[in-house]
Amino acid sequence: MPKDNRFAVLIDADNVSEKYIKYILDEVSNDGVATYKRIYGDWTKPALGTWKNVLLEFSITPIQQYGYTTGKNATDSAMIIDAMDILYSGNVEGFCIVSSDSDFTRLAVRLRESGMNVVGMGEKKTPPPFISACNKFRYLEVLAQDTTTAPSDLPAEGEAAAAVVPEMTPLETIKSTVQTIVQEISDDDGRAFVGEIGNMLVRRYPDFDVRNYGFKKLTPLIQSLKIFDIVSEKNSDGYNRLVYVKEKSVPAQQKTNTKRLHR
Repeated sequence: MPKDNRFAVLIDADNVSEKYIKYILDEVSNDGVATYKRIYGDWTKPALGTWKNVLLEFSITPIQQYGYTTGKNATDSAMIIDAMDILYSGNVEGFCIVSSDSDFTRLAVRLRESGMNVVGMGEKKTPPPFISACNKFRYLEVLAQDTTTAPSDLPAEGEAAAAVVPEMTPLETIKSTVQTIVQEISDDDGRAFVGEIGNMLVRRYPDFDVRNYGFKKLTPLIQSLKIFDIVSEKNSDGYNRLVYVKEKSVPAQQKTNTKRLHR
């Protein structure tokens, strides 16, 4: 059994609310184990007092960082220095940087250059450069909504979410990209493995997450796009199923009508 990847979770207390901490750690657990859990801020400020009980409950180490001068964010510098120390220690395979601040863009790039898996988390106000610098990015509001929304509030299978937040990659862009991916990687029968499609979407759009569009799984999201057929077949073990995506075929009558229009 493969060993779980070890992650360093570094949180910018100035840019993240304590209400998200459970969702952050739950999401990290999908990728590995949080070996380091550190949060940075000036804990002498009354505004950060609400974090106290949360830090104790989730065993997060607070790192005190005074603001030495006005207008300079010493917290960011402390996080960056610690990240590089952890990188050189060789004790982790990945980093989770929790902030909505674009100042961590260069850090994310540097960590990826060293072969680290970088997961970013922040609010929807996070600037695009930081999002693009991560291997993948998760919106905190979406993580919280995904956990607290009742099943009756979620869109039915095959029904896309009514409102897509503008900061996220638009659904139309995802639709076009899935079509391109299927054309690029499909086999002789025109089928592409759904798992491979998901991996390629994350590589092209780090903020891609089916939950952004109101779905729990990738297959129902692709079905909602209305231009693909889903093909499912049993694996060689006879139990698990392999799911493939194939572009819908154009009916013969429609092809004939299209030819007439172009004469």
